Amino acid sequence: MSLKKFLSGLVILLALVNGSVQAEPSTLEPFTSGSYQKILTNHTNQPFMLVAWSITCSSCLKDMALLNHIHQKRPELKIIMLATDDISEVDQIKPILEKNQLSGLENWVYAEENTQKLQFEIDPKWYGELPRTYFFDKTHQREGISGVLSEADYEARFSQILK
Repeated sequence: MSLKKFLSGLVILLALVNGSVQAEPSTLEPFTSGSYQKILTNHTNQPFMLVAWSITCSSCLKDMALLNHIHQKRPELKIIMLATDDISEVDQIKPILEKNQLSGLENWVYAEENTQKLQFEIDPKWYGELPRTYFFDKTHQREGISGVLSEADYEARFSQILK
């Protein structure tokens, strides 16, 4: 085999491997004390939306299709999903994200027993009600809203944070 054919094959193989790696669904990151600050640091000067949800929250599960629609409509908007379930529930969380085509987003799951401490780190005024959505502008000024939002509600918030 000539060196040219070998290198051509290698380039094709690398392209296939890179393509498949990018197509893999993201993993669920363990959300522990300090993770909220890590999210803020990792998205400096970037507006984003943080969605807290649970596999036991029927309103959250109904919202998933709308979140997918928003992600498709506004791929430039960073959406971060936070499952407030225990990390031992990963086998139930992943299929929900995959079914709703949200597994490619940045996904986190609670990984500490003291969930109230984690909630307090995110927002001292949040008592765990779900769904809970936070809209962050690029300076990380935020608005937190509990309950189900309509597409119009989301769009109104996006117009504020994407200025």
